[in-house]
Amino acid sequence: MVRSGANALVRAEHFVWLTARVLEQRRFAYHFLTGTAGSPRGTATTDATAAADAVETALAAYLTADGGYGHALEPDLRGPVSQPLHTAHALRVLDAIGRCGGRRVERVCRYLTEVSTPDGALPALTPALHGYPSAPWIPVVDNPPSDLLATGPVVGLLHRNEVWHAWLFRATDFCWSVVENLEKSHPYEVMAAVAFLDGAPDRPRAEAAARRLGRLVRDQGLVVLDPERAADHPVPPGYGPDEHHFPHDFARTPDSLARHWFTDAEMARSLDFLAAGQQEDGGWPIRWRCWAPGTALEWRPIVTIEALLTLRAHGRPLD
Repeated sequence: MVRSGANALVRAEHFVWLTARVLEQRRFAYHFLTGTAGSPRGTATTDATAAADAVETALAAYLTADGGYGHALEPDLRGPVSQPLHTAHALRVLDAIGRCGGRRVERVCRYLTEVSTPDGALPALTPALHGYPSAPWIPVVDNPPSDLLATGPVVGLLHRNEVWHAWLFRATDFCWSVVENLEKSHPYEVMAAVAFLDGAPDRPRAEAAARRLGRLVRDQGLVVLDPERAADHPVPPGYGPDEHHFPHDFARTPDSLARHWFTDAEMARSLDFLAAGQQEDGGWPIRWRCWAPGTALEWRPIVTIEALLTLRAHGRPLD
């Protein structure tokens, strides 16, 4: 049992060792235990390269024969088959440990080419998921359309890592077209747009698109600016009860283009709310609909790691 009065990081570590998959255990060790001695038993991982190797080894268990990722890497999509959303998740993991390049990413880009829609972008789900459990709010169809939620984060991340592959050309054009023509949106689509814009190589164009998107977010009430009054704020259509989004959800790092959307006071309130969200067991809650017990169990360590990374990126102490 975690000791009374332990700081946020120690409490989170206890939660991760208690509940997380091997991948999240190794991610936590890489991000928070490398070169430190803050664990409940005073242990530390001192070799950052070895810690990154351990993350990559755990991630490799989710690889599929076609070069993508599957096996419920993204917990809301079950079954062994590869999916674009799994691959986006894998790329975020690799990016965070400095391994988003080389042959591993060439293999991923071949997979992305194979599963792309006729206009060169990614669908949210491919028909391969038919017959396997998945979150009910993402339908599995035979001819899925291109989707910014799947395409934007992947394109932005590959550009940020200076990856060049033929697949990126049409996928980038798709992202620009969607982002620059958004008239009505919802928080997850906006976050995908931000992920694209934060990595897009044309910085003046990205900054202009982000300014427009920020006005849209505020005008359409897609962000809760006062967490203490969140209960009075309507959620977007199709979202679950209390599935609100706050400034820190859009601006996960201070250098994100979305950070300019919010005042210092608004951002501080949001980060205070995030820090206060750590639960008694040391983990953070998921704030979307839970449709199966196993998915909630697997998501919470992921959400906990992301909460800690966001707080640390914004300069909030964890100890």
